[in-house]
Amino acid sequence: MILITTPTGNIGRHVLRSLVNTNQSVRVIVRHPDKLALDLAAQIDIVQGSIDDASVLAKALNGIESLFWCIPQSHTQENVLQYYLHFTKALCTAIRETKPPRIVAVSSGGYGLAKNAGAISALHAMEELLNTTNADIKYLRCGNFMENFLWQIKPISQQGMFFYPFPSEFLMPMVCTKDIGAVAAQWLGDRDWFGQSGVGVHGAEDLTLDRVATIFSEVLNKPVRFQSIPPEAYYQSMLTNGCSSAFARSLVDLFAEVAKGIYQAEIRTRETTTPTTLKQWAKDVLAPIV
Repeated sequence: MILITTPTGNIGRHVLRSLVNTNQSVRVIVRHPDKLALDLAAQIDIVQGSIDDASVLAKALNGIESLFWCIPQSHTQENVLQYYLHFTKALCTAIRETKPPRIVAVSSGGYGLAKNAGAISALHAMEELLNTTNADIKYLRCGNFMENFLWQIKPISQQGMFFYPFPSEFLMPMVCTKDIGAVAAQWLGDRDWFGQSGVGVHGAEDLTLDRVATIFSEVLNKPVRFQSIPPEAYYQSMLTNGCSSAFARSLVDLFAEVAKGIYQAEIRTRETTTPTTLKQWAKDVLAPIV
């Protein structure tokens, strides 16, 4: 049996559907079971609770062979590093009380190069802490999520623009959450790997934000352009949109580190290249919302 955390999240929902569609035995931990798709809920074992509760995790891990681990995103964190470690400590406690499962965990690219990269550095700290459990773990070290562009759906729709504190001509890997889910499901169903290691998940190609704007213009059939803005202006815009100061600052730090080339820590190969292009994602996800 495979246990899935965040089964209604951007990645977890894809992992869940993929595993159910291939007739895997699945259990999920979810705070609000009513948010699960009805056709899936009838086919899975449900444990209600939060994944920062070690007792809930220990209960759900009973009889589990593999675990999909993904820390839920929050834009109101007061301490980004402690937020990620809070969940990770609960999992470490639960693992020590049960038989360690094989774990597939969502992390980020840049391992070993990122120094002060907000959530990226926090995810790498998660890796270090999970490694102390001696469980077999595969870390999915992902590029920039295409879904992050949905945070700027309003300016894209109304102004034909999107903004980041980032160089317009800097290449970075971009991957959609559906493809991350597919990679996770593949590793969860594979019983022939052992040890602790990272796997790059890079998307179809590296792109500049100017190229992103061109693709959005083609798909949306209207002009869209990227505007690089000062870090402090981006920080203030995040505060205006309801983010905590700590989370907003972590994003500024993240972009500064990515611009130094930290994603080069994981070399792109045929195995780390996933199929969905940004253009296809924009047709499937962005355009209907716009």
